[in-house]
Amino acid sequence: MTPELESVDVHALRSLVGAAPRVSDWVEIDQTSVDRFADATGDHQWIHVDPGRAERESPFGGPIAHGFLTLSLIPALLERTVALRQRMGVNYGLNRVRFTSPVRVGSKVRAGFAVMSVTDVDEGGVQVVWNVTLEQQGSERPACVAEFITRHYF
Repeated sequence: MTPELESVDVHALRSLVGAAPRVSDWVEIDQTSVDRFADATGDHQWIHVDPGRAERESPFGGPIAHGFLTLSLIPALLERTVALRQRMGVNYGLNRVRFTSPVRVGSKVRAGFAVMSVTDVDEGGVQVVWNVTLEQQGSERPACVAEFITRHYF
């Protein structure tokens, strides 16, 4: 089932505090994306970029995505899940991140976004703390849990 893209202004955003998480579509993590991330970051550890060796030697049974690749999906998945009617939005930071299970190359992930708080900030903006859970299709454990902080100007 494809989630319905919800258009949200600042008032609707405030009403999401404590509401059920908004859930993104599934996104496949392919080897090409992992290789490009490795090139961009300089992290070419074999568990990510050498599928043959990863199948033979890693405890994961094949190549896995970088934890930070998984984490980097959060802003794009948020944008595809909650359409904020804003003038501008920025990533402000993270309070806590845990990579609780590896993401196998070829698997699909999606994110659940629950609004923990909305606080007024300078220039008429709001700061939002999102409780994010990235899950891997077919896995009982989440791949990543994070408190993601954004700022929005409407």
